[in-house]
Amino acid sequence: MKKDKFVGISKVGEKGQIVIPKEARDMFDIRPGDSIIVLCDKSRGIALLKADTIDDLSDKVFPKEKN
Repeated sequence: MKKDKFVGISKVGEKGQIVIPKEARDMFDIRPGDSIIVLCDKSRGIALLKADTIDDLSDKVFPKEKN
């Protein structure tokens, strides 16, 4: 059965780094070297997105031209 939700805890290290829990990395197919976008809203919190999710958005904003 595929899980679509996960809750985990990460500690912030001395350099401000966090470790994304393995279950979350597996869920979103996050691999070493992947880029992550950090979205912040002071009242609502922090969201992390894989950078390749922007590819889908940019394709919608700038559809490929038909030849």
